Amino acid sequence: MIKLRESRMSEIPVYQNYINGEFQPHSASYIEVTNPANGELLSRVPNADTSEVEAAITAAKKAQKAWAAKPAIERAQYLHKIADKLRQNAEHLAAVITKEQGKVLSLATVEVNFTADYLDYMAGWARRIEGEIITSDRPGENIFMFRKPLGVVAGILPWNFPFFLIARKMAPALITGNTIVIKPSEETPNNCFEFTRLLDEVDLPAGVFNVVCGTGYGVGQALTSNSQIDMISFTGSVATGSAIMAAAAPNVTKLNLELGGKAPAIVLEDADLDLAVNAIKASRVINTGQVCNCAERIYVHTAVADKFIEKLSSAMAATRYGDPMKQSDLEMGPLINQASLDKVISMVSKAKSEGAQVITGGKVADIGPGFHYEPTVLAGCHSDMEIMQKEIFGPVLPVQVVASLEEAVELANASEYGLTSSVYTRDLRQAMRAIDLLDYGETYINRENFEAMQGFHAGTRKSGIGGADGKHGLYEYTRTHVAYVQN
Repeated sequence: MIKLRESRMSEIPVYQNYINGEFQPHSASYIEVTNPANGELLSRVPNADTSEVEAAITAAKKAQKAWAAKPAIERAQYLHKIADKLRQNAEHLAAVITKEQGKVLSLATVEVNFTADYLDYMAGWARRIEGEIITSDRPGENIFMFRKPLGVVAGILPWNFPFFLIARKMAPALITGNTIVIKPSEETPNNCFEFTRLLDEVDLPAGVFNVVCGTGYGVGQALTSNSQIDMISFTGSVATGSAIMAAAAPNVTKLNLELGGKAPAIVLEDADLDLAVNAIKASRVINTGQVCNCAERIYVHTAVADKFIEKLSSAMAATRYGDPMKQSDLEMGPLINQASLDKVISMVSKAKSEGAQVITGGKVADIGPGFHYEPTVLAGCHSDMEIMQKEIFGPVLPVQVVASLEEAVELANASEYGLTSSVYTRDLRQAMRAIDLLDYGETYINRENFEAMQGFHAGTRKSGIGGADGKHGLYEYTRTHVAYVQN
């Protein structure tokens, strides 16, 4: 079986698609993957054509019924075996993630271990998937509701947490009896192929898990418009999510979409400012601000605004950043590519032209090659500014001063996004009132923005459709079948 071949021209690895339990020889075009910290060429990956996508879907379709017929506890054993493989190879996998995505090595290591834990967690649902018995209006009748798999799932991955999102899509899909075709981001596909190399060693039945790599316009379009796909699970931008909805519409394919975020952080007058600063900074510099649920804008009460901004600016200015493969104690690496860097530059420039003041940062970092931007705090912001409305996806924190919780909540809710939010206060009544008023899928009180695998990660408005994690995320991958049994 071909797993990975080396180019005769160099030592750059050339990866291959994984279809029907085998790594497939590939003769079409390739995509080059580079390190965003220094521009180094890391690999060449397939730019799959339609025939390869069709082959993966066909393999998944063929394998699905036999896979669903296995007891869930047997399906769970495969997830446990994969989790063990990930832990045994955590150091190597973390390095692969850091090189191609740019996150610091400590965070990449957390991502690998969290992914293994997530596989074990979802495997633990094998004996907990439940239907219902519903009371009938008719004598002698029983009504049963069963949960059944959907069929073939298309899992389309983002580049910001590319390794974890493999498990977030495949684990609930497989434990509930579905099969899956994964499309990794062309920006960060290497970790997915390394994941697949390990998965191949546990003898998962052929066709249950497939990987086809390529562009959104190519592989993505072929997957989302295919009538044999029963569910599309996508994490990424609103624009791409809208395009997926359009492609899926003719087939009325079920969608699970986690899209953008513009998370507000509300700092009230009684907040522990040191706690708030540390948590908000942690929620912003994580993965260089390239996280859909991290703090994107701050509303701080006027009574503590000056002190808070001073403390926040000092904390952001002290952020250690650079090439994460050269320094082990960093908090932040580069942005993913030139387009992302250009977007941050443009948004900060526009905010400055609209009256925002740069307290710290505000420019490209002068540290050599790569897509590095200084950790930035902008004061004097107001709700009409683009930077308070549109997703930045970079290490920039715009701050607006408010007079009350009510004003902060009103501004926070006036957004096209509705994924996460956070509030900092010592007053439990204020915290509960904020939870009641905030129109968001998640709210964090006095802590950083980071969800739990047993929760339910979901948003409102343009932040997506459906959700992930926990019991409710698991059931996203099932359909109901109600049977009326008359005795």
